Amino acid sequence: MLEALIVDDNPINHDVIGTLLESVGMKAIAIDSPRLIGETLDRATNIRVIFLDLEFPQHDGFELLKDLKADPRLAGVPIVAYSVHTSEIDRARRLGFHSFLGKPLNAQAFASQLERILNNEHVWEV
Repeated sequence: MLEALIVDDNPINHDVIGTLLESVGMKAIAIDSPRLIGETLDRATNIRVIFLDLEFPQHDGFELLKDLKADPRLAGVPIVAYSVHTSEIDRARRLGFHSFLGKPLNAQAFASQLERILNNEHVWEV
């Protein structure tokens, strides 16, 4: 089964995006701390997309992006910024995110957005 990694410190967001992912046949792997990324990647077998929140206590999603992009296990995996801070969309594009989805996610548009992302089309929607 295709897997999506969700890195977000809010469990409500895990539930929302997890439900949306499951509705399109993807397994959601949700973690609440960037410190868990390494061990999660060691166990995951088929991550096809990462949804990365931009704001964490003591961490910055933009800094995490550099680490994720440098990890050979994630070569070619689209990393999607998803945030309530929609004003950060231009910065996210400049710093190398594949795509950006604003929170709250649009449940009606999500399946189409995800399909486009998985087909390597950049999606920048708030």
